[in-house]
Amino acid sequence: MNVFEHTVPYRTLPIWVWVGKKETAVNVATNPQPYGQKPRFDLLHPLKQWLDSTEIKNQKLARFLCKFIPSQCPFEREVKVGDRTLFYIPPMCKLNPLYEQVVGIRFRALCYLADECGEDVTTYC
Repeated sequence: MNVFEHTVPYRTLPIWVWVGKKETAVNVATNPQPYGQKPRFDLLHPLKQWLDSTEIKNQKLARFLCKFIPSQCPFEREVKVGDRTLFYIPPMCKLNPLYEQVVGIRFRALCYLADECGEDVTTYC
């Protein structure tokens, strides 16, 4: 097992290459995938990056996001008849491929309202 590959996810290593009559350094990125796995193609990667890099700078937008994105998964249900539980529907938010990004943008909106605007955010929790 190569410890370097598993502890540092992405490194740029200079590799010396002969170009014409002189030697130059070329940066080559190491494989960010764990050892022995092929890289996966993620169709939603650009959207995930965009959501992660979005900054909240508008109080109206921050309020809208905090109201629109629920603080807990709304799909979790327990179907009961009297005292007996017929069946249980688990939270399905984790199946959403953009779940972490959506929760992150809601958190950034809450932080903006609390830190920058000085607003009480307990109403959104």
